[in-house]
Amino acid sequence: MYRRLLVPVDGSELSERAIVASIDLARQLGAAITGFVAEPMPPLPLGPRSVQSIEDDARDHEVMTQAHAQEVLSRFERSAKEAGVPFDGYYDRVPRIDRAIIEAAESRGCDLIVMVTHGRGAFGEFLYGSQTKAVLSSSKLPLLVLH
Repeated sequence: MYRRLLVPVDGSELSERAIVASIDLARQLGAAITGFVAEPMPPLPLGPRSVQSIEDDARDHEVMTQAHAQEVLSRFERSAKEAGVPFDGYYDRVPRIDRAIIEAAESRGCDLIVMVTHGRGAFGEFLYGSQTKAVLSSSKLPLLVLH
């Protein structure tokens, strides 16, 4: 059935649900997990700034996002290994999270994407958007949505 699950996580309490559920599912299926953290690109500078200042901010952002992603993936990996589930994880800095999730699943040979949704409703989606809905509408792979 499913042999490799892609599980995008961001370190939030909600993504912890995805970690627990995906490990349980992978164990039942005899599948492996690829954990994925999509970090945002550095924000655009506001107002006139020196090139050095912009470069310093970009470098700080890179260090911060790398540390965050590694911490999230390390926790995920520990949990997976404790459960006896094969795990690999990686992160990328991306302009569009939904596209990055689909590309990650395809490039890593995943056959199922497991995501959580905030379930904000129509108004919340209007304000904040929905990564899950965007992945669902664009992916050719099956998507398991947890609420």
